Amino acid sequence: MRTALITGAAGGMGKAISSALIEQGYRVVLVDRDQVAVTALAQSYGDKAIGWVLDITDGAMVEQIPDGLPEGFREIDVLVNNAGHDIGGRTRFDLGSADDWADIIQTNLIGLMRVTRSVLPGMVERKRGDIVNMGSISALRMVPDMAPYSASKAGVHMLSDIIRGELAQTPIRVTEILPGLTRTGIVRTRYRGDEAQEKAYFDQFEMALDPKDVARTVIFALSQPPEVQIAQIVVLPVNRW
Repeated sequence: MRTALITGAAGGMGKAISSALIEQGYRVVLVDRDQVAVTALAQSYGDKAIGWVLDITDGAMVEQIPDGLPEGFREIDVLVNNAGHDIGGRTRFDLGSADDWADIIQTNLIGLMRVTRSVLPGMVERKRGDIVNMGSISALRMVPDMAPYSASKAGVHMLSDIIRGELAQTPIRVTEILPGLTRTGIVRTRYRGDEAQEKAYFDQFEMALDPKDVARTVIFALSQPPEVQIAQIVVLPVNRW
């Protein structure tokens, strides 16, 4: 049985990806900083999952991966770097908080780098593994008032390309998923829990992806033959371009 580790597992997209992986026969390590949510989610999957409370911006904690995991979950076959946020976002760069901007970069890019650096050596040693980085269409297209988030995802985009190149002579595959607008909790947390602002944001676009749509792209990439690497997938609502 293969083992997958998913960061940001207690959120909408993380939950959808976790569920899809379990349906495919994986054991899953659910990583999230929300103790209550990740514990409840792990319990709902029985012995197919464990929950691990972890803030991926905490370097010392991240270094415990995978040695800190229980026996049977330590050999990570698939890493899904899904954790991220845009708290304080959708604000003109000079009007926003420098602390908010730094925290977005710390989580979305540096945290992703830390987790990947912790898990990747084991994959290289075992000569197998998949890294799936959840990027964003914002990495490719300029949108005003999204500078820190877009910069973080542009970093993920380039990091994915470089690691893929560095690992080209190994069996390890690196996939970047670049979704467009997806109906997850990231918009609510961006506005610090303001549900009215969340509704207004989604309403202006009329259509959004469901987290399950994105989860299917992850399974598609992972289900390819070993010699096939899905480098990038851009997935958008049909009313976007």
